Amino acid sequence: MSALGLDPGLARRLRDAGTAMAWTEERRRRRDAPAARRASLREESARVEVVERAGTVTVEVTSGPVGAVVLLLEADRRGAPTSLGARNAGARTGFPDGSIVAAWGGPEVPADSRPRLEDLVALARYALP
Repeated sequence: MSALGLDPGLARRLRDAGTAMAWTEERRRRRDAPAARRASLREESARVEVVERAGTVTVEVTSGPVGAVVLLLEADRRGAPTSLGARNAGARTGFPDGSIVAAWGGPEVPADSRPRLEDLVALARYALP
């Protein structure tokens, strides 16, 4: 986790949360809707959409502690994202509470707000044991 600047204890707690996370596939509402999964940790969950195209990856998650954990785990695996952005609540179907979007390789991210990795770490702490 040193690439993300986390101390070893916090990095271990984050990875442990990732191991404890339960995943379920969400049913598509429309045929052309992106595939989504639900990440659940203890009593909270987050919707997760991953889009990979031509060497780029975009991960969009429900705004909240579990979503932040998912994005940090992706950053642990892929390296720091090239950009982070967030959508306001209700701006996109499937994410009524808003979303956080991380991109690797240049795809556009929403600019309703611009969280930093430090913001994700602070939010993720609420979901960690």
